[in-house]
Amino acid sequence: MNKSIFAILIVLVLAGCAVGPDYRRPVIESPPAWRIDEVEAQETANMAWWDQLNDPVMNSLIDEALKQNLDLKIATARIDEYIGRYWMGRSGLFPQIGVTAEAGRSRSSEEGAAPMSPQVENPADFYQGFFSGSWEIDLWGKLRRATEASRADLLATQEARQAVILSLVSAVANGYITLRDFDKQREIAVNTAKTREESYKLFKQRFEGGVISELELNQVKSEYEQALATIPQIEKQIVFQENALSRLLGRNPGPIARGKHIDELVLPAVPMGLPSDLLANRPDIRQAEQVLVAANARIGVARAQYFPALSLTGLFGQASADLSNLFTGSARVWSWGGSVAAPIFTGGAIRGQVKAAEAVRQQALFGYQRAIQTAFREVEDALVDQRRTREQLEAQQRQVDSLRDYTRFARLRYENGYTSYIEVLDAERSLFSAELTYVQTQGTLFGALVNLYKAMGGGWVVEADKLTVSSSKKEGSSG
Repeated sequence: MNKSIFAILIVLVLAGCAVGPDYRRPVIESPPAWRIDEVEAQETANMAWWDQLNDPVMNSLIDEALKQNLDLKIATARIDEYIGRYWMGRSGLFPQIGVTAEAGRSRSSEEGAAPMSPQVENPADFYQGFFSGSWEIDLWGKLRRATEASRADLLATQEARQAVILSLVSAVANGYITLRDFDKQREIAVNTAKTREESYKLFKQRFEGGVISELELNQVKSEYEQALATIPQIEKQIVFQENALSRLLGRNPGPIARGKHIDELVLPAVPMGLPSDLLANRPDIRQAEQVLVAANARIGVARAQYFPALSLTGLFGQASADLSNLFTGSARVWSWGGSVAAPIFTGGAIRGQVKAAEAVRQQALFGYQRAIQTAFREVEDALVDQRRTREQLEAQQRQVDSLRDYTRFARLRYENGYTSYIEVLDAERSLFSAELTYVQTQGTLFGALVNLYKAMGGGWVVEADKLTVSSSKKEGSSG
């Protein structure tokens, strides 16, 4: 009979339906192609793209960030938390078995309302041990839906960690490039200040010799001081940038090692990809979808509360007042039973939970759609940014070359008495400004390409993940 009962229970569990909607990926309308067509794009999104910049120092900083960044460590620890939550939620699918053992000595009052028989030992010993079990039969799929939701929560947390890696690598690369950009700007400012200092000393000697007026001397001095004032402003930005990078590296604020000059860095290739690839390549999109999966499953959890809940309980053990008789057949204790609980009137509580779960799913759906639209926009922006910035940089290079010629000719004209020094000052002022702007645009172009890799996602995130933490942590993440 016991075998028959067990077989019936198994059939009930296997045949039980899971209420609530099964998840189906929403239909997403994606553009057929990007508005910017890069004919020289390469399949580089699945490799460690930062190696293309050819700066070992930057590579070492990225490696350090992937091992020491606190945001990434928090995201990794959060995965362990959700692994535990998944195990907790899944445990309800299985029988819960426990053991209880007790031993003691007690005395009862002999002055109670009913006299105590003199044959009853008082005080008395007691010994007992039981195995107990309970099992909620998941007829309506409430526990299965809850497990489905917990698993989706875990996957969403793993994708969130991948998104942290994606942002971290991009932030370190951008931060390092910006730092080298500031270094180049400082170099230009220092060189300009030295040149103007020499001019100022020369004009001061001419003024003291009565060759030029005080007006011309002050014009030269003004430009010299303007170049000097630029240096501390740039140096302040350098310190700020070093501190920001230190934070990404998991360090206290401090200096950052330098590698190659920004002019020596190699522009990474434009990565190849289609709009539809983003659904698989972007961890934030995958995370948003898992949030939607979890919300969809929790509708089933809420709806299952409308139906009866069937639970089985059982107990088996021994109980005796004498330790020597504890394991005899006469001391055996057992019981088993089942219970059915069903709601009749809840005042709208279950209906409210279902409505709330459906609203949460709707929010998750909109969040998923928003994540995809944001990804399309970010890739489009990055493609346009790098294309137009290249064109801008080329034009600014031509401008700098022209201003260098203009400055040289203006100085020749002044030295030969054809013009005043104001023309020379104007040419030098324009050249200084154009050189600084060119370097800033140069950094912007590197940043645009880094942002393009970030926007497209891809297998490079997996490559970066291999550099993160110890194998034990990675095992915990994959659990």
